Amino acid sequence: MDLAFERRGSGAPLILIHGIGHHWQGWLPVLDRLAAARTVIALDLPGFGASPGLPDGVPYTAESLADAVESFCARLGVREPHVAGNSLGGYIALELASRGVVRSAVALSPAGFWSRPELLYCQAVLRALRATARSLPADRLARTAESRYLRTVSAGVLVARPGRLDPAALTAATEALARSAGFDETLESFTGLMPPAPPKSPVTIAWGEHDRLLLRRQAVRAARWSGQRVKLLKGCGHVPMSDDPELVAEVILRG
Repeated sequence: MDLAFERRGSGAPLILIHGIGHHWQGWLPVLDRLAAARTVIALDLPGFGASPGLPDGVPYTAESLADAVESFCARLGVREPHVAGNSLGGYIALELASRGVVRSAVALSPAGFWSRPELLYCQAVLRALRATARSLPADRLARTAESRYLRTVSAGVLVARPGRLDPAALTAATEALARSAGFDETLESFTGLMPPAPPKSPVTIAWGEHDRLLLRRQAVRAARWSGQRVKLLKGCGHVPMSDDPELVAEVILRG
């Protein structure tokens, strides 16, 4: 499947997968650090960012999105890449590791390890963020992104250090959320506890210390599933790339 993507660097291939409503540019704070050691391919999932939607009749689920990533890699001639993902992208990375089609997988606050009440909370927060993104006129969005206080109010549930967010990046991410054609159907496809089958490839799971969307206690379930301790990303939120780029890049490369 043809997907929008950015390729940088050289070395073993590393695929980066964003979360629901996001786009590949969310990886920009860590992209060049990773590209110093890997051929990094950051993609837009189908129906998100600049990528086209899934074909007619194909439902938006985490598994169908994983199918699309697998097909995309085959189309590029990339076999058994390393893969890293955040949130929904983290779940997809673990799903690909369960299929044994990647060399290794790193998942940052992956979806799927929630209880039913935690899932309902997550869906409610994401719907509210999406509704806000779609309602903001361009001038108000620009003012929100430029104001440190308003960045904290608007993005504090996703990042621990909103002051480190680049205003232009926040504006672009909000616009991407508003335009995400696959958002609603993907969000509705989420069910209760839904970790993938046991992994066939090595996995590393890391969780933001201050994750306010997928609460940190979900890391306990992820540890049981993976059979290993989950790394704690100190000082980081749910989308940790801007909170501590050096730490996130280190965890991905070590994984």
